[in-house]
Amino acid sequence: MNKSVMIEVKNLAAGYNGTDVIRNISFKAEKGESLCILGPNSSGKSTLLKSIERIIDYRGQVLLEGRDAALFPRREFAKKTAMLSQSMQVFFPFTVYETVTMGRFAYSQGFMKNLSAEDKAITEDILKKLDIWDIRERMIDELSGGTLQRVFLARTLAQTPQIILLDEPANHLDLKHQIELLDFLKAWVKENDKTLIGVFHDFNLARRFGDTAVVLNNGTIAAAGNTEDVLKSKTFNDVFGIDVRSYMLSSFEKWK
Repeated sequence: MNKSVMIEVKNLAAGYNGTDVIRNISFKAEKGESLCILGPNSSGKSTLLKSIERIIDYRGQVLLEGRDAALFPRREFAKKTAMLSQSMQVFFPFTVYETVTMGRFAYSQGFMKNLSAEDKAITEDILKKLDIWDIRERMIDELSGGTLQRVFLARTLAQTPQIILLDEPANHLDLKHQIELLDFLKAWVKENDKTLIGVFHDFNLARRFGDTAVVLNNGTIAAAGNTEDVLKSKTFNDVFGIDVRSYMLSSFEKWK
């Protein structure tokens, strides 16, 4: 395997209650690459991320720098991958700071205890970069959806994984914070030689963010490659049943 490849998915199949939602999924993503997962509703996008993150059982292989992900002990796996899902349920009212330090669980000896100087430095740095340092003592059950999303993203980044999986990362954010968040993530991936795989519904955000794209349709890969090429392809239009480019251009004309 090319040593720049961070993750390789081979012939992946997974689903629920004995029924496959995704089938024969294969792709690679390199270090420093941001990959977008696109597709209609119920095409298997979230199921794919859950499989990679070992939340659900799968058949096939997920290789992390050439090593089978299924062989990683849980704590070691948590140092390799982290996932931010659409769900933002708050079960216990922790502070923003406490919530973000949970991302250090794979490195610390106890739950929010015995944090090292490095743990604290990483937490502080991420809180400041995501502009939530000033609210670090607030309880998370008091926050708006957009702010809470940034807190959970900060917790994900605090895990310092090699691969981040994002399910609708800009969900609950206004346009300004969507752009700031995605620009931050793309720069973070490039500067730190990480890999990011994100599910998107907004094609404009996908185009701005993704180096490469994989399009799912009915649980299989319909198209894959450079994001610009994929978004302009006939296959992309066929999957969504609309001339996407023409629609976008006509919409933008209204802004003139």
